[in-house]
Amino acid sequence: MPVDSDLDRAELDVLVLGGTSWLGGAVARVAAARGHHVTCLARGASGTVPPGVDWVRADRSEAGAYAGVQDRHWDVVVDVSWQPDFVRSALAALADRTDHWVYVSSCSVYSDDSTPDTAEDAPTHPAHRGTGPVDMEQYGLAKVACEEACLQAMGADGALIARAGLIVGYGDRSDRFGYWPARMARAGDGDAVLGPPLDAPAQLIDVEDLALWLVRCGERRIDGVYNAVGDVTDLRQVLEAVSVAGGRGPRWVEVDDSWLVQHEVEPWAGPESLPLWLPRPEYAGFMTRRNTAAQSAGLTLRPLQETVADALRWELECGVTRERKAGLTPGNESRLLGEVVPVGADTESST
Repeated sequence: MPVDSDLDRAELDVLVLGGTSWLGGAVARVAAARGHHVTCLARGASGTVPPGVDWVRADRSEAGAYAGVQDRHWDVVVDVSWQPDFVRSALAALADRTDHWVYVSSCSVYSDDSTPDTAEDAPTHPAHRGTGPVDMEQYGLAKVACEEACLQAMGADGALIARAGLIVGYGDRSDRFGYWPARMARAGDGDAVLGPPLDAPAQLIDVEDLALWLVRCGERRIDGVYNAVGDVTDLRQVLEAVSVAGGRGPRWVEVDDSWLVQHEVEPWAGPESLPLWLPRPEYAGFMTRRNTAAQSAGLTLRPLQETVADALRWELECGVTRERKAGLTPGNESRLLGEVVPVGADTESST
């Protein structure tokens, strides 16, 4: 539960396990900006730590990885890993010298993606019980195992479990959400753009909002399990915001779930996918998780338009015509558009 205190902003010793990539780096930067003494333990394979942050170079897959941070007390440790071995080894080395553990989990821990508007008490997958590296096919189960390890080592009152949803904004290296701002940047007014069902739910959280909330939870020693997600909207509103940010007025060619499945378009992410699209009814609840508990614990959300503008800025810096990790290639989108049979309003809509 939240602990209100006039000392929320007192200087803390914060250890971020990671901190050279996206969310971990944002957490380290926000914590340092709020006056805390921040250390990152990371290999540095994804970049460098933010300015003003100490860096202990270490590979968590190696024995003795935490030797450089085991000789001091930590007010807060923040971990974003999804590898159970990494999380367990960090807890074994640091739990007895840490006051509060902030673990970034995922809404992928939930076993039911079809039921809308579920809260933190929804059923989860069984925990992954093996050892050694875990691949993406076991992602949700691995996150459950990591959650269990944190709660067992720190106790229910010593850990925050933040089940993050779709994280977006400036610096997103997944190429997932950014597909849409980049697509708008390449489009001309009136150009046909293939779109999924626009009434489908959408739920996202800006990386900056999430990072700030995680740091504030560490400051206030907030414990418990929370869905760290944004408000529920729909793809129409998201893509309208994308169009406004890009200054474009495309002609959306909206196709339904069955059409996309039939034409072997990949959902959600990855090569030749239509990002953010998830077929219903099996994924009708995936982006409709309840966030009221997190908001009661201080989570604040910026306007969608700000998040989209930041995502577009990142895409323009990276180059909107670059080869992407997620989304349809221009050639494949053109082919698919050519296979759409126009049936008036059923296949075309304009945002």
